[in-house]
Amino acid sequence: MWQPVLMINGFIVFILGALMLVPAAALKYYTGSFDAYFIQSGFFAMFVGGSLFLANYGRIKNISVLQGYLITVCCWFTAPLFCALPFLGNGDINTFSDALFEATSGLTTTGSTILSNIEGQPKSVLLWRALLHGVSGVGIVIFAVALMPFLGIGGTHIFNKENSDTEEKFLPKMRYIAKDIILTYILLNIICMFLLKWAGMNWFDAVCHALATLSTGGLSTKNNSIAYFNSATIETIIGAFMLLGSLPMTYFILIAKRRNFASVFGNQQVNAFLKFIFGFVLIISIFYAVTANIPFLTAFRRASFNMISAISTTGFSSYDFIQWGPWAVTVFLILFMAGGCTGSTSGSIKIFRWQVVLAFFKKSAITALSPNQVTAMKTGGKVIDDKIVSSVFVMVIGFVLAIILFTLIITMTGVDFTTSLGAVTGNIANAGLGLTEATGPSGNFAGFTPFVKYLLVVVMLLGRLEVVAVFVLLHKIKNS
Repeated sequence: MWQPVLMINGFIVFILGALMLVPAAALKYYTGSFDAYFIQSGFFAMFVGGSLFLANYGRIKNISVLQGYLITVCCWFTAPLFCALPFLGNGDINTFSDALFEATSGLTTTGSTILSNIEGQPKSVLLWRALLHGVSGVGIVIFAVALMPFLGIGGTHIFNKENSDTEEKFLPKMRYIAKDIILTYILLNIICMFLLKWAGMNWFDAVCHALATLSTGGLSTKNNSIAYFNSATIETIIGAFMLLGSLPMTYFILIAKRRNFASVFGNQQVNAFLKFIFGFVLIISIFYAVTANIPFLTAFRRASFNMISAISTTGFSSYDFIQWGPWAVTVFLILFMAGGCTGSTSGSIKIFRWQVVLAFFKKSAITALSPNQVTAMKTGGKVIDDKIVSSVFVMVIGFVLAIILFTLIITMTGVDFTTSLGAVTGNIANAGLGLTEATGPSGNFAGFTPFVKYLLVVVMLLGRLEVVAVFVLLHKIKNS
């Protein structure tokens, strides 16, 4: 039962430990001295991870559904504990609750932070936050599947827990899918990095922001996020790549392998997503320009970047949307709950699931008016299987119930309702921003108590695992 769980988790911890040496080397390059926090934490993680891996090593011929859930959930709850170690005592992070919060935010590509003076942190800390985004953008378990050929058929169960994109199964083996996704992801990151350097960023900022953009993570190296650069070119580049990160990674592979743009542009989920965001941006830009009495192009620039950041659950900001007025809170709450496409690096509920919900409501309305009429539930011209409908409703209901539960608990600690709701929604959607001054684009999460920070860590992990995986695992363990 536990051999593959411990072996694969050990492997992932070992890789993360080795990755900790990169920020240490970066600080050596910039300052001439190594970062002892990262070196010590890196060797400790490699020792623990390597020991777990070697002690449980063996060819895995098959992995059960329960083991698949155990591997994924244990990985996501274990990895932040090790990734938090180099943060502790480094820069302005002095408590374990802060270190764990920052590490979980990076790994889940949420983008929340407890740092108020980001630019005052060591470059090793800033690079580590970006690397956590980069390595987990497409799922750290997918990296394990791609790098571990001895998984064999067992890799299928693990991949399916990480990637909810079930619309296209065009490659024969999950390991090959994982490898192609990773290569595509890396290539897009490299392109984004060079474009940001061309637009005026230095190499360090370009690398960190590229990793935070494609992963839809949002942790910047600047206190004012993207507003620091005050560059329409940089905002355009990051906005475009946030949109790319919100699209299914498999469709970029389709373009490369089939050279068939029609198979991409004809996808109803992608089309619905792009129509929704562009239509919403246009309407809000006009409304914002009128209510704020500013030029339309200014309103469009501010609205488009920040709204793309919100729906892609990236969390970058070029302007504090809280200052737009009370209506902005509602708009961004809708965007947080929408999310990008399934199979993308974005978080939240995602457009395909909302399409399924709307299709169900449409069928229910038709049935109510014509009880004897046989109506197939469709989205994008495709009939939706009842199992998909059930899984979608379970996920959406679980998502909403989790928001209600954790908002209630946090308000019981003395935090006001709006701040609690914004903090929970922003973190479970992996959007990284709240809906008040305290946790919005100009704020951070440092003011919360350690207990609330630990709760928000759980919220971020639930959002990254799309809630259901954790409940399914608990149910299976209870009944096994």
